[in-house]
Amino acid sequence: MAIFNDFLRNRRQDELSAEDLQALEASIHAVQNVPARHSLAISRQPIGMSTYLIEGFICRYMDDREGVRQLVAVHVAGDFVDLHGYPLKRLDHDVATLGPCRIALVRHEALDRLVSDRPNLTKLLWFSTLLDAAMHREWIFRLGRLDAVARVGHFFCEIEAKLRAVDLSDGRQFSLPLTQADLGEACGMTPVHINRMLKELRERGLMHMQRGRVTILDLPALRRLSEFDPSYLYISE
Repeated sequence: MAIFNDFLRNRRQDELSAEDLQALEASIHAVQNVPARHSLAISRQPIGMSTYLIEGFICRYMDDREGVRQLVAVHVAGDFVDLHGYPLKRLDHDVATLGPCRIALVRHEALDRLVSDRPNLTKLLWFSTLLDAAMHREWIFRLGRLDAVARVGHFFCEIEAKLRAVDLSDGRQFSLPLTQADLGEACGMTPVHINRMLKELRERGLMHMQRGRVTILDLPALRRLSEFDPSYLYISE
């Protein structure tokens, strides 16, 4: 199977020519299996490669002065996780695996050649980074305007939609190796508060999570509760 098989899948992958995909494959410096809770990039440190996620889950996060972590993104298979590090040359946040992952590393020198030689691919790589920006805006909305139970529901709606785009969710069940502490760091809550919100979602008959397995019982109702509109993900429904 091609490494970039899931890149922009059910988004704009049909605009990638066979030659573009071949060029992406040829740009790979290394493919690695990485353990859970492993740091991939450190804030403010020089960065010379970008990471493409083949399997697993990766987060981007920031720490406050006391070392309390806030997740600012959760990536799934098919995401070019830190492509924005290519022009920036360093990141303003950390990147780490959440569970065991398989990744492909692309040197920035290889991206130089792709950008120089393949204008259509350049546009789609740019589109990939703009997707990240759209998701960041939605996370700001979620944290700033939704109540606690809607925030948690919105997070699960987003993850489900992204996983379904790459055939890792059937609209009802999917794997998610996040702890309640991780969910709290994504939704701005303590683990105790997250536990209460998960209980409320279960009691409402909307979803439940057990041992890293999420079951969505009523996706339309969960989306309504969470004010979730998937248009910002630019997924072809």
